[in-house]
Amino acid sequence: MIGAVLPGAVLSRRTPDRTAAMPDSARYMLHRPEILGALQRGEAALDRVMAGSGRIYPAGRLLVEAGSPNDTVFRLRKGWVGRLRTLEDGRSQFILIFLPGDLFAVKSLFATHSPDAVQALSEILVEQVDHRTLREAYERDPDLATRCMWQVIEEERRLHNWVVGLGRGSADERLAMLLVDFRGRLILSGTLAPEAMAFDLPMTQEQIGDHLGISNVHVNRVLRSFRESGVVAMRGRRVTIGDLDGLVRIAGPLLDVSERGRPEFVGLREAGCKRMGHDDAGA
Repeated sequence: MIGAVLPGAVLSRRTPDRTAAMPDSARYMLHRPEILGALQRGEAALDRVMAGSGRIYPAGRLLVEAGSPNDTVFRLRKGWVGRLRTLEDGRSQFILIFLPGDLFAVKSLFATHSPDAVQALSEILVEQVDHRTLREAYERDPDLATRCMWQVIEEERRLHNWVVGLGRGSADERLAMLLVDFRGRLILSGTLAPEAMAFDLPMTQEQIGDHLGISNVHVNRVLRSFRESGVVAMRGRRVTIGDLDGLVRIAGPLLDVSERGRPEFVGLREAGCKRMGHDDAGA
């Protein structure tokens, strides 16, 4: 069980960089414009509630144990975290990947137990707060409550995309969508420069397969196809996109309206076409 202080946690020796990650409220264009101020004030309220709580954990650290009580809500500042469910026969599924700026384990505000494990995929810097402290602030401050609810809505959006991808997408489309999503979110968090075409992906091919719902062998086959066509090369944990337009074309059927209109995901040219309506049928 994970509490407010984890045994063996390494405390950050410096104050977490408040500009390292943008709040979700500023990332996507789907929120109602009239609530943007509330979302931004809620992010500032989270800063106050979580001030001084930054901790560094190594890759592989289990932050939340599946099926166990969890009292802590986290905000990721640096690194990668995955939500994982493992079946009794050992099969696993990564359900969501959290990147800088994300709140996770928000459901601890409402639920006593987590059905899924939450694990660091890389070395991470997280802020954390006990659910009781956050609930008190949540009940006093409607802006903070709005920000917490927005995270749940954003997770739902990502999950809906992934359900469609798993149900209707090909392996090529799923992997292309995954890479487009990761790159776009890393740019929006300030982790990558807007023009960057390479990033470190701290997941093994087996873990990628556990997220995509395909075997390790199938992941390797798709990556080889991408490499041979010049779309993407993956060497070790380093992803290099050689043809963003080509990658977006493969991922396109699985991207939602939010991603299709953002240059961080699809590039300047494609995003400009979407905004001008050039993606209409027959254009």
